[in-house]
Amino acid sequence: MELKQLEYFMALCRELHFTRAAEKLNIAQPSLSQQIRLLEHEIGMPLFNRSGKRTVMTEAGNILLQHCYNIFHELSQARDAISELQGLKRGTLKIGALLTVVNYLLPRTVVEFHRSYPNIELSVLGLRTGDIYDRLLQNELDLGIVAQRVEHRDLEAVPFLTQHLALAAPVDNPVAKRQFVTLDVLREIPSILLPETYFLRQLINEKCRTLGFEPRPVMEMTTMESIMNMVGKGIGATILPKGYLNAIGNKSIQTIPIQKPDLTTEISIVYRKNKHMCAASRVFMKLLISSVKSETADAPPR
Repeated sequence: MELKQLEYFMALCRELHFTRAAEKLNIAQPSLSQQIRLLEHEIGMPLFNRSGKRTVMTEAGNILLQHCYNIFHELSQARDAISELQGLKRGTLKIGALLTVVNYLLPRTVVEFHRSYPNIELSVLGLRTGDIYDRLLQNELDLGIVAQRVEHRDLEAVPFLTQHLALAAPVDNPVAKRQFVTLDVLREIPSILLPETYFLRQLINEKCRTLGFEPRPVMEMTTMESIMNMVGKGIGATILPKGYLNAIGNKSIQTIPIQKPDLTTEISIVYRKNKHMCAASRVFMKLLISSVKSETADAPPR
C-alpha cells in the first residue's frame, strides 16, 4: 500500500466519479482505475461499488477513508513540527474565515504576519461556517474563524470578540434619522438579507420570531458587497456586523444601532483539539487577538 494510492483513493471518495477524480489528479482514468484495483487487492475487499455510471463507497471504503485522514494528519503534524526547526523561515498556514471577518478583521493581521514572516505561504479563504468545520476536521485548514458557538468534540474554540449587529439604511430613508431602532423595523421597511443558510440570517430569524414575525426580505444575496450595493442604491435596509459597516464608510448609507434586542455574535478562533499547533498558527492567533484588542480599545464607545 503506497501513499500515492491513498491519495488517489481519497480523491475518488470526494468525487465518486472516476473520470472527474482522474481529471482532478491530472492522470489518465485507466491509471486511476488500476491503482484502485491494486489497493482493493491489497485490502482484500472492494472499496467502491460500481453500478452503471454510479460509484458508491462500501463500508470498507468508509473505514479506510477515516484512517486515511489520520494517516495524512500525522504526516502533516510531522512536517509542521520539523518546519518549526526552521524558525518560521518556511512552511504554510491555511485559514478559513467568515467573509465578514475576511473583509474587516483580518487585513491588518495578515499584512503584519506577512511582513514578519514573508516565507510562510499564507492562504486565507472566505468560507461559510459549515465548510470551515468540515475542512478543519479533514485537516485542510489550520485555523478557522467563526461567529457562533462551537459544539464539536474534536474542535476547540477561543472567543476573542463580541460583535454587535446594526441596521444599515439609505441615508435618505426616514429610518436613517433615528438614534436607534428595534428589530421591529424589519416590519416597516424593505430589507435585503443573506439567505437562510447563513448563520447571521438564522440569528435574525430567531430573534424576529420571539417578536412574533418572520422577516420577508425583498432580496436575498450571498455576499455583503452585493447587499451593500443594493442598500446604497436605496432598494432597502440590511442587518450586518457594525464593525464591518463602519469599516466600509459608505456615505450613502447610515448605520443605526439596534436595541431590544441587542443582536450580538461571538467571534472565535477554532482549531482541531488533537492537532499539533504549529508555530505559525500560534503566532497568527496571537497577532489577531492583539490586533482586535487594540482596535477595540481605540474605538469610540458604542
